[in-house]
Amino acid sequence: MPKQVDHEGRRRQIADAVCLLMDEHGLEGVTLRDVATRAEVSMGAVQRCFRTKEEMLRFALVRIGERVTERVRRRLAAGPAQSAASELGLVAREVALLREEHRAEARIWLAFVAGAAVNPALAATLRSSYAALEELVVRLLAEASGDGDGDGDRGGAGLGESAEGRPADRTEARTLLALADGLTAHVLVGHRTAEEAEEVLHAHLVGLWGRR
Repeated sequence: MPKQVDHEGRRRQIADAVCLLMDEHGLEGVTLRDVATRAEVSMGAVQRCFRTKEEMLRFALVRIGERVTERVRRRLAAGPAQSAASELGLVAREVALLREEHRAEARIWLAFVAGAAVNPALAATLRSSYAALEELVVRLLAEASGDGDGDGDRGGAGLGESAEGRPADRTEARTLLALADGLTAHVLVGHRTAEEAEEVLHAHLVGLWGRR
């Protein structure tokens, strides 16, 4: 009887190999042959999972976003009940990828950002990831201000769902995400330590609640 292949599992395995290669060599260092070797599969297996290299890269980019999202969900679910304000701080710190154990993900993410500047398909995938994060932050800001309904699982179903909020919430969400993204780059190039970046993020969040 032919061996059954977990197609989605194989795609994730290949995407993880892409990420490892990107961490070592950048986006330009990713070749189908090297991906197959790192994933311990044949070239044919890679080509059966992905029609083109671009499709493979887009899937790997989504995979990085899923890792961060799943980590946020786990941390929100594992801790005691929190306010929307404290949940927002947790989300911002996870998105900024400041901890040492997430430094590889930060390098991979910024490599994708650089690639997206000249690759419209990657740029579209990246915009989708940013949009989902923005909706989550708007939702948490609205709930923290008493404008949200306060029901449901903020760390689960709320990810990626549409949020209304006030116009100011949208502006604050965009500002916070831009700050988190910038801090990721500053820490990677050594312009700021992770501790200094945490202080900047904390000061912004304190100021945000002071303005509300």
